[in-house]
Amino acid sequence: MKLNSYSVSIFRFCVMKTRKFLPFVQVHVCLELLLKRKRPINSILSKDMEPRKSVMHHLLLPLRRVTPRPLSLQMGLGAVFFVVSGAVTAEDSLWDIPLEELGQIRVVSIASGTETPLDKAAAVTSVISADDIAAMGATDLDQVLETVPGLHVNHSDQGFSPKYVFRGISTSNNAQALLLINGIPTTTMMYGNRGNAWGGMPIKAIDRIEVIRGPGSALYGADAYSGVINILTKGPESIDGQTVGGRLASNNTRGGWLESGHEIGGLALGVVLEYQTTDGWDDIIERDAQTGLDEAFGTSASLAPGSVNTGVDQLDARFEIEDDRWTLRAGVQDRSNLETGPGLAQALDPEGQYSSRRLNLDYSYRWTDMVEGLDAEARVSYFNITQEPENDILLYPAGAFGGDFPDGLIGSPGYKENQVRLDLSAVYRGFRDHQIHTGIGTLWADLYEVTEHKNFNPDFSPKGRVVDVSENPDEVWMPEEDRTNYYLFVQDEWKLAQNWQLVSGLRFDDYSDFGSTINPRAALIWATTDTITTKLLYGRAFRAPSLNELYVATNPVYSGNEELDAETVDTYEIGLSHQVTPRLFYALNLFYYEIDDLISAVSISEVIAPEYQNAGKRTGRGGEFEVSFDALDNLALKANYAYQRAKDERTGQLVGDAPNHQVYARADWSVSSDWLLSSQVNWVGEQKRTAADQRDPVADYTTVDITLRTEDLLPGLGISLSVTNLFNEDVRDPSPYAQPSAPIPNDFPMPGRRLVGELSYTF
Repeated sequence: MKLNSYSVSIFRFCVMKTRKFLPFVQVHVCLELLLKRKRPINSILSKDMEPRKSVMHHLLLPLRRVTPRPLSLQMGLGAVFFVVSGAVTAEDSLWDIPLEELGQIRVVSIASGTETPLDKAAAVTSVISADDIAAMGATDLDQVLETVPGLHVNHSDQGFSPKYVFRGISTSNNAQALLLINGIPTTTMMYGNRGNAWGGMPIKAIDRIEVIRGPGSALYGADAYSGVINILTKGPESIDGQTVGGRLASNNTRGGWLESGHEIGGLALGVVLEYQTTDGWDDIIERDAQTGLDEAFGTSASLAPGSVNTGVDQLDARFEIEDDRWTLRAGVQDRSNLETGPGLAQALDPEGQYSSRRLNLDYSYRWTDMVEGLDAEARVSYFNITQEPENDILLYPAGAFGGDFPDGLIGSPGYKENQVRLDLSAVYRGFRDHQIHTGIGTLWADLYEVTEHKNFNPDFSPKGRVVDVSENPDEVWMPEEDRTNYYLFVQDEWKLAQNWQLVSGLRFDDYSDFGSTINPRAALIWATTDTITTKLLYGRAFRAPSLNELYVATNPVYSGNEELDAETVDTYEIGLSHQVTPRLFYALNLFYYEIDDLISAVSISEVIAPEYQNAGKRTGRGGEFEVSFDALDNLALKANYAYQRAKDERTGQLVGDAPNHQVYARADWSVSSDWLLSSQVNWVGEQKRTAADQRDPVADYTTVDITLRTEDLLPGLGISLSVTNLFNEDVRDPSPYAQPSAPIPNDFPMPGRRLVGELSYTF
């Protein structure tokens, strides 16, 4: 008997046959089984067959204790789907499957809010497990996401914070990609992204990552625009005892972590702590923004050529406690001594440092079978983000602007933000062949303690000294504002025929500052054969204007616009997946999208700073192909290819700042029963420029990574050795262009060769 992650769905059987046993289950299990037998599964799962209560109880209840809790559990779902391919004999029924084999399942919940086999999901999705992350040798989230087809990680000029570029949709702050942690957005209302003082995210607390490539606003609301990333952290079920570990790596990088799981008085507790400090990579920036000013003013203030500044101290803590009905989570992401990368104004600043802190707390309570076929969940969550300078931030170095700023041009902004969310969702299965998923909720966000220290006036004239202008509304860079959002959504999963399912939904959002928006979706899923699935997908998504885009007033670089509307995108997709053999699987997805009301800064005059306007219209098309092949019992191969072509409809030019082609491949080789050798290759094609930028495209590059690891060198002792960018490829991310030239013309240097060693002990 062999399990298969991509197999044919027999939907509804267990819903119809085991509904009265759902109170015993209280979990959602999706089994994907490929049984090498002679009789079709329909002959075993016949209409007159009644599963026994004792079998169901003993088969499914233990899984509640060992199966990681995915997003759909947090949304209050209660369906149990058995997904079976191949055949069984009468003497080998479904109930005889050993429990240890039931954990090897491949399901996704991000696409529709309900657990679904990956190939039947109502969106183009990817799932990355903790084992995948370990095989990659990754130490940061960005390294993991770069392996997803159709997703490329570039970096911004603000502290090299990541830009998650889905299918060529790229803007300065990257507000079009939604990052969730356990189903809760990490979006700051200030910029609409994860924050400009991000400082990376380590991976030891990550149990699983689910990714939608395409729109998700019908379920997740604002900013689920070009893609959605949901990070599921480790809970008590996925932590095996206690683990302590340490890491040494290049660039004076040192760190350690602790994982601990317990059960006390019927409550399950899980804790993950991580700490890392690093000097960051030290590649050279040859020319910066001050270099051009020196040439104009006849000065020599620039610090370029000089090292890029990427050091940071990271402290992450995750805590979870739960019982059968409720879950309480808390988390801290603390970043200190966070250096400014190429400088906030793209002029090198080796002294400036930021600190940022993200605090989250959420509590959810689940009701199973409130009435027959109805499950519900209520959740309340709190999120706080703080971003503050630790010292004076140099926008331009000492002697800038012909000596008008002998101490340098200093501007040190900061802010704090509170968010409170209340969500109520339910799933009803009382209708024949339908599953209705509904939800209502609200968000309140408050921007407070906006601060700024600077030595220049709004017109860039010098003040002579650094002044705290935080209490002066005529000079502080951003007013304190708040935002309220109310939403309602409904989604229907309808099995309209034996091999056909239609998932359709609609979400309404109302915002206090820019109005309301409605976003529909539809997914037609056809089990074409026992091994082939075909999908037709449509979705509309929106991106809410950030508070910065609406209200920034005294910033001499950009000005806000309170008349902004939301950005919108309509996406059409077709997908096909094929489980050719138990060892070989491939999938192909094609997409086309149209973007309206894209928010960008438009110059009104040479005197007034550029104003944010709904001035953009884009179209894009492309596709992604992925394949996995178990070449041998001890050798697994994975690969994917992505192509995209995005066009600015105003200029007729390609959008640029994203690769048109990407190729990724990985091989996992079990050298012995204890050792695993993994190698991966990532080729990123050239990245063309925006229409106004006349520089040559960013050159393509190829990186090679190798990881050798074991989890049982001695009982409980694990070791991992990795080399990333083995051949020390000169990797560059595109730097932004600003008239009349690019402040950093040779682009942003990314890390070269890096060595990482990890040692862990589990007890």
